Amino acid sequence: MKKGLIGKKIGMTQIFNEEGKVIPVTVIEAGPCVVSQVKTEETDGYNSIQLGFGAIKESKVNKPERGHFTKANIAPARYLREFRVDSIEDVKVGDELKADIFMAGDKIDIQGTSKGKGFQGTIKRHNFSRGPMGHGSHYHRAVGSRGPMRPMRVLKGKKLPGHMGNETVTIQNLEIIAVDVENNCLLISGNIPGPKKGYVIVRTAIKNGGKVETKELVSYVVEEVIENNEVVTEELTETVDTPVAEETATETPEKEDAE
Repeated sequence: MKKGLIGKKIGMTQIFNEEGKVIPVTVIEAGPCVVSQVKTEETDGYNSIQLGFGAIKESKVNKPERGHFTKANIAPARYLREFRVDSIEDVKVGDELKADIFMAGDKIDIQGTSKGKGFQGTIKRHNFSRGPMGHGSHYHRAVGSRGPMRPMRVLKGKKLPGHMGNETVTIQNLEIIAVDVENNCLLISGNIPGPKKGYVIVRTAIKNGGKVETKELVSYVVEEVIENNEVVTEELTETVDTPVAEETATETPEKEDAE
């Protein structure tokens, strides 16, 4: 089933699974997103929902957008995005969608705006190799040859210095490690484009919409015990009982005494 949300990148951290392996994750505040419009196959030719995310002052919204929000009877939203869905039977204008629509193990695609790096040379922008840095060399970090003598022009697509970053980037087939329903956050495996507090779009993976086998994470429970008016903190870890193989006694034949 196709699903999607608008979220905000909080930052990165790491968690551990039962095997003790470190998993780097990105924390995304996914929603709550308000349904501002519903498109049906009968009226628009396809099924989709429009979601709004982020608060904004009404004075900063132009007149057409203000009319759109007034018609939907919802508060103005900073970001509006449309998501294709398979069915719109259980969705209506004004509903709130939160992070709990996803589950741990879901494969998703993340779309965001990469960090802007400004004007950069070919070494940083296109990973070119530099020339010798000795005093006798006159070629250090220059672009190099721009093409052949004919046709007397620079061909299209030539890698040259220019603006780097600040463009839409999509990373596919990322795995949701955990879903924090209480704080409305998603823990995504790996990194995603954009800076902290950058807005991203979370969609069901196009190429692989299935689930993967998830491994349980290590959970820690901290309890405070009061003993003689002193607070003692105990750290408890959940342990999994593993069956212990029964030891079978094997009789070893006694060696015959050599005469």
